[in-house]
Amino acid sequence: MFSSRTPGLGRLNKTHKVSIAGVAAAGAAALTLSLVPGAHTASAQPAAQAKSSTATQVAWTPTADGKQASNVQAVIAKQYTHSLDGQANVHTVGITKSDSESKAKTTAKAKAEAKAKAAAKAKAKAEAKKREKTTSASRSTVRKPVYANNLDGWIRESLAIMKKHGIPGSYNGIHRNVMRESSGNPNAINLWDINAQNGIPSKGLLQVIPPTFKTYHVKGTPNNIYNPVSNIVAACNYAADKYGSMDNVNSAY
Repeated sequence: MFSSRTPGLGRLNKTHKVSIAGVAAAGAAALTLSLVPGAHTASAQPAAQAKSSTATQVAWTPTADGKQASNVQAVIAKQYTHSLDGQANVHTVGITKSDSESKAKTTAKAKAEAKAKAAAKAKAKAEAKKREKTTSASRSTVRKPVYANNLDGWIRESLAIMKKHGIPGSYNGIHRNVMRESSGNPNAINLWDINAQNGIPSKGLLQVIPPTFKTYHVKGTPNNIYNPVSNIVAACNYAADKYGSMDNVNSAY
């Protein structure tokens, strides 16, 4: 037992208990109390009592106790604050990473959509160009005149070819000479005149001999002396060279 006569010793007062309880509630692992030998041992205490006493006298220091409690509370508060800051940082990093991933996905999706849109546009353009080419070809085919397979048709087709190659001649001039030379028979052949006697008989609508046909044949027409159009065009080409035009021919030429 502590001596009630020794100053600074005795039971802990209310202030001390509250301080210790506050430290314990704050979660201090261990509270170091300053335990020092009593500084105020009474000089009048009998020597025998001092010698026979086996108890160690302890002096409680309220000031030190309050300071230590405050320090412990400060350390705990600092650790708790650091923990909250760490959690906040982790949460922030998580949000930032999530936002970055979301932005990357959005960007990739936008690029993919733009690429698909460009591909679709290019495909549509190619198809439109193809359709236009097909339509143009169809129009060209439609616009190409179809000539009758008779004397009228042969003369008209021949005139179109002659115009393209700059060969003069008229429908009437060609028709008049055809009727005189072959009566409109594309397979007509002369086997009795001088050309026939020389082995090169006149043939076709305008009675052209083979050497003349070969020389004045117009490229793009069949290389056949009996072909009505080829025969007319070659004969008109020869007449243009020798007489200025088939229109100027009124007899054997």
